[in-house]
Amino acid sequence: MREFAPWLQKPTQYLGAEWGRTAKDATSVRARVALAFPDMYEVGMSYVGGRILYETVNRVAGLAAERVFTPTDEAAALLRDQGAPLCTLESDTPLAACDVVAFHLTHELCYTNVLYMLDLAGIPFRAADRGEDGPLVIAGGGCAFNAEPVAPFFDLMVIGDGEEALPAILEAVATAREEGGLSKRDVLLRLTAIPGVYVPSFFDVGPDGAPVPLVPGYERVTKAIVADLDTAPFPTCQVVPFAQAVHDRLAVEIARGCTRGCRFCHAGMIYRPVRERSLPELEKLVAEGLSRTGYEELSFLSLSTGDFSALESLFAHTIDRCRRDQVAVSLPSLRAGTLSDSILDMMAGIRRTGATVAPEAATQRLRDVINKGITEEDILDHVARLFRHGWQQVKLYFMIGLPTETEEDVRGIYELAKKVLGQAPQGTKRLQVTAAISPYVPKPHTPFQWEAQISLEQIKERVGYLRDLFATDRRLTLRWHEPEMSFLEGVFSRAGRELAPLVEAAYRQGALFCSWIDRFELAPWLRVFEEAGLDPAKWLAARDLDAPLPWDHLSCGVTPAFLRRERQKALAGRITADCRYGECSGCGVCDFEGRKSELRAAGKAEIRPRCNRPEREHEAVAAPPPPPKEDLTRKAVHVRLWFTKTGSAVYLSQLELTRLFERALRRAGLRPSFSAGYHPLPQMSFGRALSVGVASRAEWMGLFLREPVAPGDIPARLNPNLPEGLAMVAVEELPPGRKVPHPIEETFELVIPAACAKDCLERWAAFAATDSFSVTWESKKGPRSIDARPLVTSIAAGESDDTVRFTCLFAEAYVSPLRLVEAVCPGLVRGRYALTKASVAFEAGGGGVPFRFDEPELSSLAAQNTYALCAARTTACGRPPI
Repeated sequence: MREFAPWLQKPTQYLGAEWGRTAKDATSVRARVALAFPDMYEVGMSYVGGRILYETVNRVAGLAAERVFTPTDEAAALLRDQGAPLCTLESDTPLAACDVVAFHLTHELCYTNVLYMLDLAGIPFRAADRGEDGPLVIAGGGCAFNAEPVAPFFDLMVIGDGEEALPAILEAVATAREEGGLSKRDVLLRLTAIPGVYVPSFFDVGPDGAPVPLVPGYERVTKAIVADLDTAPFPTCQVVPFAQAVHDRLAVEIARGCTRGCRFCHAGMIYRPVRERSLPELEKLVAEGLSRTGYEELSFLSLSTGDFSALESLFAHTIDRCRRDQVAVSLPSLRAGTLSDSILDMMAGIRRTGATVAPEAATQRLRDVINKGITEEDILDHVARLFRHGWQQVKLYFMIGLPTETEEDVRGIYELAKKVLGQAPQGTKRLQVTAAISPYVPKPHTPFQWEAQISLEQIKERVGYLRDLFATDRRLTLRWHEPEMSFLEGVFSRAGRELAPLVEAAYRQGALFCSWIDRFELAPWLRVFEEAGLDPAKWLAARDLDAPLPWDHLSCGVTPAFLRRERQKALAGRITADCRYGECSGCGVCDFEGRKSELRAAGKAEIRPRCNRPEREHEAVAAPPPPPKEDLTRKAVHVRLWFTKTGSAVYLSQLELTRLFERALRRAGLRPSFSAGYHPLPQMSFGRALSVGVASRAEWMGLFLREPVAPGDIPARLNPNLPEGLAMVAVEELPPGRKVPHPIEETFELVIPAACAKDCLERWAAFAATDSFSVTWESKKGPRSIDARPLVTSIAAGESDDTVRFTCLFAEAYVSPLRLVEAVCPGLVRGRYALTKASVAFEAGGGGVPFRFDEPELSSLAAQNTYALCAARTTACGRPPI
């Protein structure tokens, strides 16, 4: 993919050169896995599960995990046009040449993207068609607990936790290859001994839809489970993307599993029991993670972060660093009543993020049906405290279409939102309450797995009803999940292998990126159902409690008897308490103190709730006293930093470069000054934005630091924290408060392919001889053009026959050097020539004689006392002494 970077709109997503990535020597790798995320880079880089598996595998000598994401349409078309296969980012290895390709199945709408990636990789879709050669194609993630609609496409799946299962699979694959002589079936039979490994081809489907085992002793697959999260790897030196990810922050998983027992919640059932990381381990992960990534935002991640037993202590131990380094703390949607005033005080004292509360249902009757375990009083008290602590905007999450829902329950969403508005102090500015609603989709392995999903027409009716109600108050906003998406999700959520041909047919009809609103179309799906003579509504219907289910052979540890009991309690409106602090609910997952479970943890560790406290902290834990209020705008040091930009770094945009340097400064422990105002920003400035794809030996940035640092120490601290292709080579000290002077001239070096060098040199000669030369390009506002000839002050042949050097005067106007080069030599192909900014020149203080700062001096400065030389050079050129 790297070779196509010059032609791509977002090239940095395909480079595999980000800070924190792991690149192993190919000769030392026994087995390589491509961690394939079936969505775009910016989505996949937000997925914490992928980061955990990347770290887990790469910690093991001889094993390599590399990343690959669904390419954009533009990139995919380029691959097809060039006959090139989809490759991993880190080593550019074709997926078909990897030992394992492991897909993350996070939701049902990604299924066609899996086929898209296999297609681009040149790998046959169906496991039965792949023969003995090629990689094992596997899958994991929450959907693997019922991915039967795509089961024929996978050699195996992993249900449950992957930290122990994936390395074990890779080791077994490597060993089998080294031994030789084993068929793929032999290898798969070996792999069934690993907890959580599900081989779809070892099961058939009976006439009644029931799974039929084909291998004796392998009748039921139980999930893999990590009993103690403190023993599991978690990445602190994470890959920090160049491009902005959807969730662009340090996410630390503080706990896994939830036993609140919400009856609609798939994750709450399949990831039991609750396992919290210990406070000492979390303190270490947070400190190392912030130091090694440079992120400016921290998120505590779990299924129910507010229920973390030691949340008060965790905040108290974390807050000091966040205050000191201007790091925001964000929390996922919270259960009402789980944040104390002390935590809100701490959060309000640092960079503030949004606040989200998840009532799920608006009436108490329906909250009892789903076992939410909160009251309206809890909700209103929670938002009142948010408003008192300075929050002005609150988001509420609801579902529509829950079992037993009535019109009163739907109207209750509007009425509860109005009551939340009423909790805000009078005169609150920019007050906004947003209700986000999602149609409920019944999920496997939950008490509601037998219930019907409301129809597409019913979803639209309820959304329309709420829209009319919310339109009466401008302080209320309604957001909703697309009804058609929920409809399709519901069809595949509880389906079996009978729908695999329809997934393939929909892919052939262009159904891709189905979770993206701007890409989703229901029509291709309806066509393939019609062509197959099937009604998709069949899969939304209620299920017979005694009929077999497609996922009956897959166990998350929760017993069917428990699910039936919970369903009965739901219909009776009865609550089940959280077992982590109360009595055992008898779900079947745990095996401690004589309980029986079909699950087995590694090392025969007990499967039980693991919490930091025997009950959730209610008393406020004293946070460290706030440090003396620091003047973040203080300017102790003002410098210009000179750096080179080569290799993969040439594809960094100016926005990406700015974000990259801010995080590199944090990693280096260099504390920039911040602007004043509501959203303080680091006081950094850059030279004129360099066109993406152009290298440079003379880039610069202006920087204010709020703590004294010897200028000569800055490169030594910053360079180890820069990604490949960027190198700090010199430092100039500048007067405090003075605007950073900009160069007026830039000199570029063009290296031309030998095949067209003669023609190109002749064209440059013709350009030099003309008085006018128009360069035209298409901008967002339409065609634009400029006479570029007056901007070019000198043209000279380089030391070799394939090189041209030209200097541009940009004091009054500017033209992209790439556009100029390709206008002068229209036969040049992007990516087949090299353009480098070689030097810059400044206007001297009194006379207009340029002050030059070119590459020989940069090299010299990199090897000597850079600060002293910069000062001496400036003085010699007639500028005032520093």
